[in-house]
Amino acid sequence: MVVVIALAAPAFAQVPQPFPRPAAPTPAAPPAPQRPATPAAPPPQAPPSTGAPTEATLGFPIYPTAQFIASYDAGRGQRYYIFGTTATYGELVAYYRTQLKEKGNQVFDEPPTHMFEVGRFREETMAFPPGVTIKDWTWGGSQGYPNPKPGGQPARFPSIIMIVPAPPAAAPPR
Repeated sequence: MVVVIALAAPAFAQVPQPFPRPAAPTPAAPPAPQRPATPAAPPPQAPPSTGAPTEATLGFPIYPTAQFIASYDAGRGQRYYIFGTTATYGELVAYYRTQLKEKGNQVFDEPPTHMFEVGRFREETMAFPPGVTIKDWTWGGSQGYPNPKPGGQPARFPSIIMIVPAPPAAAPPR
């Protein structure tokens, strides 16, 4: 009896399965009852950007020769505003030190990146502290940040300015 069980055991053992397994087909759901079609409301969308932001809308100075590139959702009601410029990293740091009356901090040596945090950061209402960040895009022999506008001049920006204003709810009263 022991010999019969020993010989039969491998036949009943679980067969190894390849990994990863292909997904098993899911049974089709029963068709939903037909109802008259009603047009669905479009999902809410952020209003499209209507051109370059101004110093008044950002609450920060914009370097005089800076060109607006784009803006991105930073979360929690904040946006990033990216500007390209032909000014050098050093010129931009000096300009914003004077304009913001802040020393700021060089947060990276390679590539050189300088941040001016202006205003109070509130973790519960902000994704990032309001401020200005400057980055040298010519570090390490790079030709600069490519101009995203086809045929735009200059073809590459040596420096980039990123401005993150406070969200409207956190903006100080004027």
